[in-house]
Amino acid sequence: MTGREDQWRELAARHNLSEPDLGRVASWWHTDGDLGRNIEVVTDMGKSRDAGFMGYRRTLDAFTALFDRYRADYLIP
Repeated sequence: MTGREDQWRELAARHNLSEPDLGRVASWWHTDGDLGRNIEVVTDMGKSRDAGFMGYRRTLDAFTALFDRYRADYLIP
């Protein structure tokens, strides 16, 4: 996101977002580390369920709820 600070500031102003400082929106170094990997990760919750952890949330539902909350708090347009 380096070099996008002015674009974010303009977007934040246009959509009345609560945080105009792009550096405070996310830890971009961490995001780059997560998304910049050239390997795939496959996980299996079978062992966790065998150990009694039965509660779960669908990924799509979790993301949808999170983005709805971010919009309600004027963090994203």
